[in-house]
Amino acid sequence: MIPHSVDLCVKPDVTAFFDEQTNTVSYVVKDPHSNACAVFDSVMDIDYAAGRVSYASADKIIEFVAKSALKVEWLIETHAHADHLSAAPYIQSKLGGKLGIGENIKVVQEVFGKVFNEGTEFQRDGSQFDRLFEDGDTYNIGGLTAFAMLTPGHTPACMTHVVGDAAFVGDTLFMPDGGTARADFPGGDARVLFHSIKRVLELPPETRLFMCHDYGPGGRQIRWETTVAEERAHNIHVRDGVSEDQFVQMREARDKTLALPKLIIPSIQVNIRGGNLPEPDEGGKRHLKVPINEL
Repeated sequence: MIPHSVDLCVKPDVTAFFDEQTNTVSYVVKDPHSNACAVFDSVMDIDYAAGRVSYASADKIIEFVAKSALKVEWLIETHAHADHLSAAPYIQSKLGGKLGIGENIKVVQEVFGKVFNEGTEFQRDGSQFDRLFEDGDTYNIGGLTAFAMLTPGHTPACMTHVVGDAAFVGDTLFMPDGGTARADFPGGDARVLFHSIKRVLELPPETRLFMCHDYGPGGRQIRWETTVAEERAHNIHVRDGVSEDQFVQMREARDKTLALPKLIIPSIQVNIRGGNLPEPDEGGKRHLKVPINEL
């Protein structure tokens, strides 16, 4: 059910930023009638072997926002990413805005709080974020009313954010020739993912869909924008006519062949903290943990 306050005909201005290291696409989404904007799925750079983080990717977004004289009202995470680290707190410190994610981040925090033995000092209540969205919640970007749609399956906390005629699907969907996201992470479920995708594909056919990742299947040029109509007609995993059981069989078989994302260990530990690094120890040093035989 689309909230009555949402106008799906409004066309927000969408500017994409592609991070080559992680194949992640971040977005600045602007209200066409004001200078208000939101930043979706930003990236903090990491040299994992050296144990160093940096902010070149985030600085490109900050520079764009500043040059365009925009006002950041929201920093949105479509889910707790396992393949890149969020730069939301860094951008927030420079530009302001509220940090939001789906309320089921609490489920993810509980699961991975145990995996990484975070201890009682790690809060598992989502308090690292300014807003925990429930299914159907609305929020404003200037004069635009956006709404958050629960689309779990890849992770329990996945949400699709619909802003005018644009929907930001996170990892729920890929480009038509890329198919769909894996569903074998803790809390993931291929059958749940199928229903989430079908919910997205019930949006109007002309709705623009923006991916969080693209890997250029077959060596094609990187792309991140498609439409509901294109996905329904051509998605290699869930186009019209593919049954739920067919999808689940394919997804579960495919997931068994996939390696874990290279940055899953640092990403999860940082992203369940809202993009913040772990607290420093008594000597002022920050550490990430490597659980053995747990992932």
